[in-house]
Amino acid sequence: MSTEAVPRTVRIAGVLTTLQAVAGLVFVVALLIRGTATLDGVGEFGPTQTYGEAGYFALLSAGVLAAGIGMLKGKHWARTPALLMQLMLLGTAWYAFGPSGQPVIGLVLAVPAIAVLWFMFNREGRRWSYYGNAAPDADRES
Repeated sequence: MSTEAVPRTVRIAGVLTTLQAVAGLVFVVALLIRGTATLDGVGEFGPTQTYGEAGYFALLSAGVLAAGIGMLKGKHWARTPALLMQLMLLGTAWYAFGPSGQPVIGLVLAVPAIAVLWFMFNREGRRWSYYGNAAPDADRES
């Protein structure tokens, strides 16, 4: 295992990814509250559907939380799930901007996702992703 230092940009991406996971868990709590509020039959969805949705988002948020914490600790395995989540969030943001007509929600989703992608794909993030080996475009001293 490499003893290399984790670049600051990777740690910032880890913080942003962790915050996204926390926001997802807050959404899960809101869904659970909504599920208990619809137990009396007043509401758009039944409690079973709302609890299923909460379970789905809880699993997804737990995975994102693991990836965020892993990036904070410098674990290379965490990079791919975090990047995949950012790409999924960009797709969701695009839908919010366009067909859904919710540009504020789209902006709230897109800005951190783009920031994480930038932090992970800048020079330090790419160099770190090569497990301590020099990246192909790294400046080499001759």
